[in-house]
Amino acid sequence: MKHILLITFSLFALTAVAQKQPAKTDDPGGLKAIGSPVNPKVPMRWNHYNDYGMITKFCQDLAKAYPDLVKLESMGKSYQGRDIWVLTITDTKTGNPARKPGFYIDGNIHSNEIQGSEVAMYTAWYLAESFADEPYIRELLKDRVFYITPTINPDAREDFVKNPNNSNSPRSGMMPLDDDGDGQVDEDKYDDLDKDGNIVQMRRKSPLGRWNVDPSDPTRMVPAKPDEPGTYELLGYEGEDNDGDGLVNEDVVGQYDPNRDWGWGWQPDYIQRGALYYPGTLPETQAVKKFVMSHPNIAGAQSYHNYGGMFLRGPGSEEDVPYYTPGDIAVYDVIGKVGEKMIPGYRYLTIYKDLYTVYGGEIDWFSLGRGVFTFSTELMTSYKLFNQKSDENRFQNDEFNQFDKYLLLKDAYVPWKAYNHPQFGDIEIGGPKKNYIRNHPGFMLEEDAHRNMAFTLFHADNMPMLVVQNIETKALANGLTEITATVQNQRVIPTHSSHDVKYRIERPDRISLKGATALAGMLVDNDDLGITREQKNNPSTIDVPNIPGMGYVKVRWLVKGKPGKVTVDVDSQKGGIASKTMD
Repeated sequence: MKHILLITFSLFALTAVAQKQPAKTDDPGGLKAIGSPVNPKVPMRWNHYNDYGMITKFCQDLAKAYPDLVKLESMGKSYQGRDIWVLTITDTKTGNPARKPGFYIDGNIHSNEIQGSEVAMYTAWYLAESFADEPYIRELLKDRVFYITPTINPDAREDFVKNPNNSNSPRSGMMPLDDDGDGQVDEDKYDDLDKDGNIVQMRRKSPLGRWNVDPSDPTRMVPAKPDEPGTYELLGYEGEDNDGDGLVNEDVVGQYDPNRDWGWGWQPDYIQRGALYYPGTLPETQAVKKFVMSHPNIAGAQSYHNYGGMFLRGPGSEEDVPYYTPGDIAVYDVIGKVGEKMIPGYRYLTIYKDLYTVYGGEIDWFSLGRGVFTFSTELMTSYKLFNQKSDENRFQNDEFNQFDKYLLLKDAYVPWKAYNHPQFGDIEIGGPKKNYIRNHPGFMLEEDAHRNMAFTLFHADNMPMLVVQNIETKALANGLTEITATVQNQRVIPTHSSHDVKYRIERPDRISLKGATALAGMLVDNDDLGITREQKNNPSTIDVPNIPGMGYVKVRWLVKGKPGKVTVDVDSQKGGIASKTMD
């Protein structure tokens, strides 16, 4: 009996001690949700928007937590002197990052389109935090490198986040301009009339007005029917005539477009509204260009905008249609159509045909200026509100108001209130808050960030993957040997776009033979028919214009004698490196 009591007491004591032991630091408790990082080293909430200081801290924390995966650097300075951060993410233990196919991501070129930064940050976070647990991410970072820039317009983003604005301001940067030609700059900006932190709309009762209050929703203004009298006129966003010129809000911050500042197809402001003095006027544009030009391994790119739920490819203008060949379009089709499945409500479209004409846009500079397969995604769409497409026009569609009523519990609109305006007299001010409609509500942000991240990883995974498939030898007469190597690209994206090949944007791929003396080197156009093209100079290293997606090339050397151990090396700027040795 004493032994039984002793054993029972001992077990009780061990249980009590075990209960007092702290949980392991690597055990988050509960159950890991599928597809989410477990116990991240850099805890993040993805249901809000970050200011510049928070973005900087996130980048610093991620680089500190994962020194073997993440490197942080500044690619340059903004107009107001802020660092434009870029995170380089790859497995540094599996090769030189500069020799891996690179994927570039940026967001927030338009400062009011803020969620692009959060999607870019989420992508960086997911890659680093999932590396230890997800084999797919490990393989991806073994073979690829990501360059992720959360915001390439940090000045105006900071203004949008911290100062009163509407959903469309400021779209540009913070470089002062004289928009109305009166010799002053930014002197008639929006005014937060009631000091509530919002820039909303102004309306005034008028028998001549052509607007009415929606009888089912007092926050909503609807156009009067053709045979119906109106009760209000809309006066624009909150503001006063600050310079006494009879105009309101005519010289606000910016008013230029950073996405009209790129070299390909650039046009001046009288043709392309928003263009500045010459391509690359802005320091932010210059910083991105210098970074990309110094990283010729970039084979894919993604920029984030809003609004509309669109995966956009170029060209931006109809004049550039001939530069997009059927072969290159087929690559975009593969990726874009999968994107439509990955993100319900998003559509794969062409800019000039399905949206509007853009001259001097970032996407064409990447695609046609650098030969990089690039998408520009317009984040957020009304489809996501109730998972259905509306056929009503913007004035008939009340989904955002309904969504606010039922799901946001009336957090998205400022109720109309009376105000005595110095120029307009008795008016009312109200309407949607700056971070509604174009930008995701908090609970929707993480899901869309994840879906867009997954689309980007699918794109990146389809960058070139080169392997030396086989090396064959054949004894010839006169003591010569024929060596034939087959180099395969196991992904959809070629090592050079057709446009790149035609205009020689990037150097050819190089396939070299080591361990034998090459007397002749040639490309094999048709092995069955014996059709080859000899390279007259430097036969040991054969220049290959392109290794097609899901295709291969064959090269052949004639060498002296019977070679022993030979190695075939492949060196492609956008496709990376590969090697195989045959004894």
